[in-house]
Amino acid sequence: MNSELLTVFIAVTSVAVVLQVVILFAFYLSVRKVGERVTALSERVEQDVIPAVIQVRELVTKHTENVNAIVHNLVETTTSVREQAERVSLTLNDVLDRTRLQVIRADEMVSRTMDRVEQTAENVQHTVLSPVRKFSAVLTGVIAGIGEYTAGRKVRHAENAIPREEMFI
Repeated sequence: MNSELLTVFIAVTSVAVVLQVVILFAFYLSVRKVGERVTALSERVEQDVIPAVIQVRELVTKHTENVNAIVHNLVETTTSVREQAERVSLTLNDVLDRTRLQVIRADEMVSRTMDRVEQTAENVQHTVLSPVRKFSAVLTGVIAGIGEYTAGRKVRHAENAIPREEMFI
């Protein structure tokens, strides 16, 4: 029984060892495939990516001064534009303030002129038209008086004349 058990144990161990060999061989094959892929990828990186990285590094190194100069110029330009915009803003505010002041002055002048025109019209009416009306009234009275005087003469002549009513028969 021991020998049979020993035989079974050795058989099971042999099967396990063979199974482990098969599994290790499968691992070896898959690691080998991965290694080939990594090698191919490494070669592509060395051929394509590393030269591109080197070119980018050279480009950055070569044009760093130009980029710095451009950035510096942009900063100066932005500062100058900001200062000019502030000056223009201040100038426009000054112009608007002066324009408002002139509009206020013009409005006051027009108001004063209109007041003076009204006052002058009232003065003309009072100083010129009132005496003219009075003179006109006096003249009307004189004309009426002359008319009455001359009409009185006509009445005396008319007494000798033919009555008007009889003329139209």
